[in-house]
Amino acid sequence: MRVYRGVSSHSAPPNRYLNIPFMKLLRVLLILSCLALALPAARATTVIPPTFDQLVTNAEMIFEGTVTTMRSEWTGQGSERHIVTYVTFKIEDAIKGALGAEYTIRMFGGTVDGQTMEVTDAPRFKAGDRDILFVEHNGTQFIPLVGIMHGRFHVQSDATGANEKIAKDNGAPVANVSKLGQDENAAVSGTALSKAEFKAAIRQKMAEKATK
Repeated sequence: MRVYRGVSSHSAPPNRYLNIPFMKLLRVLLILSCLALALPAARATTVIPPTFDQLVTNAEMIFEGTVTTMRSEWTGQGSERHIVTYVTFKIEDAIKGALGAEYTIRMFGGTVDGQTMEVTDAPRFKAGDRDILFVEHNGTQFIPLVGIMHGRFHVQSDATGANEKIAKDNGAPVANVSKLGQDENAAVSGTALSKAEFKAAIRQKMAEKATK
């Protein structure tokens, strides 16, 4: 079971949640807020990193894309009213799933008219970001990435723009995919994988799964 960190609105303290249906979130926020206030240590809970096998297997869509637009809006009524953000990507390489020229993910949280709601540890996107994403349950899951921030990998170029490397959401270079979710220190120790090497590892894992 993947344990996720909490959701906060404005200056409210973050709370923990499990991967439950989207519209049930706000109905449990009050209870979770009380628990967070009573048990501050609970806020230290972190997302359990998925293994590379879990990333590839659980993802319904895997693609390399560039963020082109972002749009936040209020949705829902009454106690279920909340902010969602739509992040649209130009698809550079469709690795898994049926994808067109563009793909949009819906994320819980965002800022509208100075009011902010956010999920702790959720990836922060901006126009121009180049990423490889492992997407699951888009439209129904709070953050539709496998393992929240662990399902997002940056494509980073050197000063010349000739060499493209892969980094995790926190900026740490990915050196060994077999260690992801098992030994995170080993996973980011050593020479960063190139974009080509990372995508080749994804496709190899997909091929292995297809033959089983």
